[in-house]
Parts: sequence; C-alpha cells; structure tokens
Amino acid sequence: MNEWLQDSVFFGLFLSLFAYWIGVKIKARFKWTILNPLLIAIVLCVICLVAGDISYETFDQGAQYLSYLLTPATVCLALPMYRQMKVLKENWLPVLVGVLSGCAVTLGLVLACGWFLKMEQTLTVSLLPKSITTAIAIGVTEELNGISAVTVAAVIITGIMGAVTAGGVFRLFRIEEPVAQGLACGTAAHAIGTTKALELGEIQGAMSSLAIVASGLVTVFAAPALASWIF
Repeated sequence: MNEWLQDSVFFGLFLSLFAYWIGVKIKARFKWTILNPLLIAIVLCVICLVAGDISYETFDQGAQYLSYLLTPATVCLALPMYRQMKVLKENWLPVLVGVLSGCAVTLGLVLACGWFLKMEQTLTVSLLPKSITTAIAIGVTEELNGISAVTVAAVIITGIMGAVTAGGVFRLFRIEEPVAQGLACGTAAHAIGTTKALELGEIQGAMSSLAIVASGLVTVFAAPALASWIF
C-alpha cells in the first residue's frame, strides 16, 4: 500500500480535505461542541494511515501543500476586524488589557509547569509559543533553539482544546460580552479558536482576529526575554 502511494503525490492533500469535509458534515448533523471538524479530520487521517500502513512521509508529500495556505488564511482574518473597527476603537483599553493578561497567563503557566514537572529547557521553550498561530510560533521556537515539531503539536492541541471548550467556559462563567469572548478565543487558541469565535458572531470573530496578531507580537518579544532571564 505504501509503495503504491509513493506515486500519488496528492494523496495526503485529498485525504486531508476529504477527512475535513466529513468532519464538517458530522458537526452540522449533530452540532456537538466536541465534534470539531479539525479534530475529526485528524482522527480520521491517523486511522487511515495506521490501517493502511502508510508512512507519514508519504502522507506529507501532498498534505504539505495545505500549509502554504496558512499565512493567506490568517491574513484573511483581517476582514472581519476591519468591519468592526468602530467596536475596536471603542474598546481599545479592554482589548489591550485582555491580550496582555492572556499572554502573561499563558507564558507563566508554561514556565510554572516546566519547573514543576522538571522539564528540560529545550522542551519548555518549545511550549512557550503554544497559544499563537503556527506561522509565528515556529519562528519563536527557532530563535529559542527549541523543537519545531513539539511547538506545532502544542499549537494544534491548544487550538483544538480552545475551540472545543470555549462555549462551555463562556456558559460556566457567564461570559456574554462579545468582545471578551473574541479576545479569549484568539489569545488562548489562535486561528483555530477564531473559527469558534466566528461561529459565535462577527464581533467575536473580529476581536479574535485582532487577538491573534496582538498576542503573536507580544509573545515574539516576551518569550525570548523570559527564556533568557530564567534560563
């Protein structure tokens, strides 16, 4: 099976798209929060690779093309932010405080967990940018001499967990303010969390898009400074 797929350059691409399409259909049918389309796509892809004894290298030959769309997709998130520019101007102080506090909590928790679990420095710094978008997180990790693969995995897991749990957290703590919801999704769960924010409303999506950019910039400067100070 693996040898036959060596000539199928776009196998990984089609498998990823098909798995995500199934995830979207399942989410639309049952509307359960846990049924995140991206999570379903990951599970289906893993099952197919294991069942077919297909190597990740073979799968990645085609799937890697999807990563080229990551940056343009992130840039497109500026559209809802532009549409809600008035809301942004009216709430600039809450936005600033929310992003800064969110980044501080994220970086602080990673460092605290690293100290408590006695993790190696390389692993700890690789987890520092887990809550920002992949395109920026990889750059931060490389600057800190971390492990890019660990960072990518952490970013994906963080995003999926944020998207799945966001609605429940908002209901539990009775967070109904659209600006607060959007900032929370974007700061804690980057682009994947923004997909959940867009489901909640356009204001949430706009604030989440802004939070992605702002938290990314804060982390770019804060993560290296903290790492050099502590390590």
